[in-house]
Amino acid sequence: MRRSTFGMVATGLLTATLALAGCSNGGDDGGSGGDATSADAIRIGVMQIVEHPSLDAAREGFEQAFVDAGYVEGTDVVFDEQNAQGDQATATAIAGTFASDNVDMVLAIATPTAQAAAQAITDKPILITAVTEPKEAGLVDSWDAPGGNVTGTSDKNPVAEQLSLVKELAPDATTVGIVYSSGEVNSQVQVDMAQEAATDLGLELKLATVSSAGEVQQAAESLDVDAFYVPTDNAVVSALESLIQVAEAKQVPVIAAEGDSVERGAVATYGIDYSKLGYQTGLMAIDILENGADPATMPIQTQDELQLVVNTAAAERMGVTIPQALVDRADTVISQ
Repeated sequence: MRRSTFGMVATGLLTATLALAGCSNGGDDGGSGGDATSADAIRIGVMQIVEHPSLDAAREGFEQAFVDAGYVEGTDVVFDEQNAQGDQATATAIAGTFASDNVDMVLAIATPTAQAAAQAITDKPILITAVTEPKEAGLVDSWDAPGGNVTGTSDKNPVAEQLSLVKELAPDATTVGIVYSSGEVNSQVQVDMAQEAATDLGLELKLATVSSAGEVQQAAESLDVDAFYVPTDNAVVSALESLIQVAEAKQVPVIAAEGDSVERGAVATYGIDYSKLGYQTGLMAIDILENGADPATMPIQTQDELQLVVNTAAAERMGVTIPQALVDRADTVISQ
């Protein structure tokens, strides 16, 4: 197993940074002191594959962990946020910039950006979040012992439990459609899990692959199914409204893999809180910076607390009646 000294280096950097911050804040000269200090702040490069609410929440949760730990943004820590807008070549370019730049740590949000970061950056700690299967993606040696400079959190979701919602919402359903990105490892993992779960539930999966968000609507229209399941696929979730439009026209329910998609118009999910997941990742980053923790020996963490979220207004638009028993046990009910 490879051992790293990232934690020791980061601890020294943090000590020096906070000492400088304390010196510069000792006077009342205002802006000039803040400007001088910001040059010495810990710099964290933030890579995000695409904009959508779950990934945005993970990023915001990560940064909030630093705020709650007493870091002042712009003085003690600077977040250099970059978004690849769904383009893998752009993600690779961002990773290359961070590799040659003077960032002290990288946060990679979602599998494609995590892969780009891991390939380009070997001498700085990389924290990952919203990555479904880090080992399958080639990011770590194992969940318990990552072995290199990459660690963080996984959003591996309870696919079987989520798919079982189809039977509660549409008891007569026999087919479920999944639109997913052929190039996303995390999506293929979820499709494989769904295949196994579907067999146990007596459901048949019908699949359509896309290479970009712009293909989602046509792919959904090509599937003649009784329900849709949307995994945590970045391209599909970023174009969720186009799939929901198809489902409403077909009058079939959409089951999502996370709560933000239910807020946007899917009918239901058992999902995690991405803000909390990002916050959890932030705490891991702080452990590296403050305590010299080694990414190589920090196990990948998950979130065990799941929430049942239902959207009664979305169900009505899709011609579905949510059983009262399901509404009663929901953690969150969205009605508009």
